[in-house]
Amino acid sequence: MLQDRVACEFFLIRYVPDVVKGEFVNIGVLLREAGAPQGARPAPETLVRFTRDWSRVRCIDAEADVALLEAIEQEIAERLRIPARDSKTVLDVLEDTLSNSLQITAARPTLAENMTTEMELLLRLYVEPVKVPRVRTRSGRAAIAGAMRTEFERAGVWGMMRKRIAASTYTRPGDPLRIDCGYRPNGLVKMFQAVSLEGDVEAAKVLAYSAPQLRDGVERVEGAKLELTAVVEPLRVLRNVDDETAENNEGVERYRFGVETLERQEIRVVTLNDLARAAATAQRELGL
Repeated sequence: MLQDRVACEFFLIRYVPDVVKGEFVNIGVLLREAGAPQGARPAPETLVRFTRDWSRVRCIDAEADVALLEAIEQEIAERLRIPARDSKTVLDVLEDTLSNSLQITAARPTLAENMTTEMELLLRLYVEPVKVPRVRTRSGRAAIAGAMRTEFERAGVWGMMRKRIAASTYTRPGDPLRIDCGYRPNGLVKMFQAVSLEGDVEAAKVLAYSAPQLRDGVERVEGAKLELTAVVEPLRVLRNVDDETAENNEGVERYRFGVETLERQEIRVVTLNDLARAAATAQRELGL
C-alpha cells in the first residue's frame, strides 16, 4: 500500500568523458530517505551503487579507468557512512568526492517499498543496459571474478575489503600483479585471486611464482601471515568435460596441472561452488 512506502529521493551519477560534447552515461544511483533534517538522529538511510556492467562507458570512452570509477563508488559509500559533524549535506560530500568527469543530477522523488528493492529498481530503469539474449557469455577469469564479487556483496563484506591489491607493495617496485581482493581478520591477511584454468594455466603459474615473495612481503610489511586463495572454475564446467576426446583429456590435464602448481606453493584452491562458504567466513571474521 502507498501509505506504507517510504518517501525517498534519488540522484543519478553520470560519467561525462568530454564536457564540450556533453555526451554522458548514467553509471550510478544515490538513494536516500527524504524529509529528514540534516544531522537528525538516527541519520536518514543513504545508499549508493554504481553499475556492474561498464560496457556502455567503454562505448563512449574506450580508455575509461573503470578501476578508478569503482574506487570512487567505494569512497562515496565510506564517506556517507561517517556521521556528519557539521551541516555538510550529502551533495557536499559528493562534490568533494566526484572527479571532473562525473556529474550528479538534481534530486527526483520516489516512494520505496524498502531501500534495497528500490535501489535495484532504479538501477534497472536508469543505469543498467537493456539485457538482450546473446550467444556469448562472460567466461574465464572475468566470470570467476564477477561471481566472487557477487558472493562477497551478498554477504555484505565487499565494501570492507581491499580491492586490486598491488603486489609491488610486498614484492618489489614494478611488479604488475594485482590481487583481486582481500581483508585482514585477527592478524591474518587473506587474499583472493580469480584464476581460470580453462585455457590460461599461465595465470596459475604467475600466481604460484609470486606466492613466496608475497608471503614474505606481507609478513615484513603487515607483520602477519598470508593466506592466499585461488578461485577457479569447477572441472565439470570445462567444455566437453564428458567427451572422451584427446582435446578434452588435454584440457583436464591442464586443469590438474594448474591446481597442483598452485597447491605446491601453499595456495589454497577453491572453486566457484565454495564461494558462498568463503563469503560467510569473511562475514563472520569481519564481525557482520
